[in-house]
Amino acid sequence: MSTILLVEARFYPHLNDMLLRGARQAIEAAGHKHETMTVPGALEIPGAIALAARSGRFCAFVALGIVIRGETYHFEVVSNESARGIMGLTLQGYAVGNGVLTVENEEQALVRCDPDQLDKGGGAARAALALFDLREVYAP
Repeated sequence: MSTILLVEARFYPHLNDMLLRGARQAIEAAGHKHETMTVPGALEIPGAIALAARSGRFCAFVALGIVIRGETYHFEVVSNESARGIMGLTLQGYAVGNGVLTVENEEQALVRCDPDQLDKGGGAARAALALFDLREVYAP
């Protein structure tokens, strides 16, 4: 049994709770353990994963957060840079599922976060597990 680290940007607690529930259910259904780390925002997720990866305690990582478009360019910066950082970690060989949602409004976020609807938290966890499995085959 391996341990997966969930790294959440806890900016919208009611939405994060749903993402976490979906991710935890997916991980537990696959027979793995999980731990959760909380960071202030989506930009901090890649750095937190990189720091935690150095410990060697985790086989995979799930990035979770919600970025809702506002009135300024900040939405694009946060969305693009968090995605770039997560992709960079994946290209370095880390198994990372990206569950950082970038949406126009809270209604879109609710549908995507809810495990009984689009379940993006569970989807990100399943992606991390799939990458972990691939790494075990191709880069043991």
